[in-house]
Amino acid sequence: MKVKIFKMNGLQVYINPTSQNQFGGDRIFYSRRSDGPYYYWRYEDGPGRWRVSRVRLSEMAVKALCKANWQSVPVELKAEMIEHYLE
Repeated sequence: MKVKIFKMNGLQVYINPTSQNQFGGDRIFYSRRSDGPYYYWRYEDGPGRWRVSRVRLSEMAVKALCKANWQSVPVELKAEMIEHYLE
């Protein structure tokens, strides 16, 4: 099944380069749309799906995040993010 993906207006995707190798490479992403809250996305091998949770800014150094290239985001995660932000 081919999933049609489009880039949402105002959606930014980030990585934390200091934690990428520690937690399994490119399986952790952060997102934020416009001035909204940050979300943490992590792939879980067991159930084989992406988990999302809202980030508490008091527990995270936002300055440590770097923008991710949209092309580097897995297709399945793009679909999850689009569904998440359309709700």
